[in-house]
Amino acid sequence: MTNAGVLFADQWSIHHSRVFCTRWNGLEKAGSVQDALDDSEFTGSLVNLFYKSMAFIKSNTRRGWRKEKDQRIELPDYPERALEEGLVNALIHRSYLQTGVHSQVDIYDDRLVITNPGGMYDGSEVQNLDLRHVPSKLRNPILADMFGRLRLMERRGSGFKKILDAYEQQERYTEELRPEFYTDGYNFFLTLWNLNYAYFKAQNKAQNKAQNDAGTLSDREYLLLLLRENPSVTQAELASVMDISRRSVQMLMKELTEEGVIERIGSKKVGSWIVK
Repeated sequence: MTNAGVLFADQWSIHHSRVFCTRWNGLEKAGSVQDALDDSEFTGSLVNLFYKSMAFIKSNTRRGWRKEKDQRIELPDYPERALEEGLVNALIHRSYLQTGVHSQVDIYDDRLVITNPGGMYDGSEVQNLDLRHVPSKLRNPILADMFGRLRLMERRGSGFKKILDAYEQQERYTEELRPEFYTDGYNFFLTLWNLNYAYFKAQNKAQNKAQNDAGTLSDREYLLLLLRENPSVTQAELASVMDISRRSVQMLMKELTEEGVIERIGSKKVGSWIVK
């Protein structure tokens, strides 16, 4: 049996094809007394590694949503398509000739990092390339062909582009949250930023301030505080945080806009508010 055949066999026998997954407590690997909130080591065929690792990621991330008039707006921590592409690329393009190494998924409060043995197959540095026009050069063509037949990837080398597109289609995406690709020649690193981290951080900061000033903030003052902390917050989210109706939020914002206190910059979907 070939090495590729062994990697797809249920009777796992290549020790260094494991995937280690860890959900860290905070922003670094040793940021608190309880360093890890969850961790698993997965072995088996590449297909099992993919599904088990995806299950771990889903169980340690949030997939929120918001109800609009005639639709449901998905608000995931990470776009599922980006996660799938990142994980598939890790399993397919890694170097299986290096012993004593493994693929790794590290989840922090603000990001998810996939670390993979082996850099770019042609030795180039991915951070210096145009990610939307990277030619397909396969280190493990048989693995890529099998995942393509399983419809877990496309065979045209569009993985980087799909990850970028998946992010740009999200409501809370900003340029600061653009996925990062990096290689040091020995390892490949994919960093996916948590789309909800900045939003919840700003919301919690505003709520804590409001609680400290309990009884002294009017709805108008509370709304302005929330806008300052999170300029891209939606009316539906404001209504939920303030515990008032969306109609009340709309009236307050209309009043503040007419008075010149706030101003909308950009479109309804990707714009933001400025408090003057």
